[in-house]
Amino acid sequence: MNVQTDLDADIGRVARESRVIAVVGLSPREDRPSWGVARYLQSQGFRVIPVNPGHAGETILDETCYGTLSDIPRDAGVDMVDIFRRSEAVGGVVDEALASLPDLRVIWTQLGVRDDDAAERAQAKGMRVVQDRCPKIEFPRYL
Repeated sequence: MNVQTDLDADIGRVARESRVIAVVGLSPREDRPSWGVARYLQSQGFRVIPVNPGHAGETILDETCYGTLSDIPRDAGVDMVDIFRRSEAVGGVVDEALASLPDLRVIWTQLGVRDDDAAERAQAKGMRVVQDRCPKIEFPRYL
């Protein structure tokens, strides 16, 4: 099996098995890509938990926004983190996710975003990692 086939299989499993997705960097503005992706995920039955320190305590897409991943209640069932941040911020987000989300199984970074060192740390903890992809583009093939 080649690398692309393995990645496609991983994406398919993520699309079918994930249920609660924390979106780091989710904007309340409807014209932002993060909002469009989160709205799509909700329309497909996923629960989306917004994470954005500038909007903590507000409601985005009918969900309470948290300032950090650590602020999300541990029993929320977050099994995937979708990162809408610059590549330089990914390492810290991944480390916080690994430390604070007990049900976590997937780290996902959006188009143009990657941190191979953080990906290796997450994979070493048993996480599936998808980088430089968008679930709004990838998931429809599997749902």
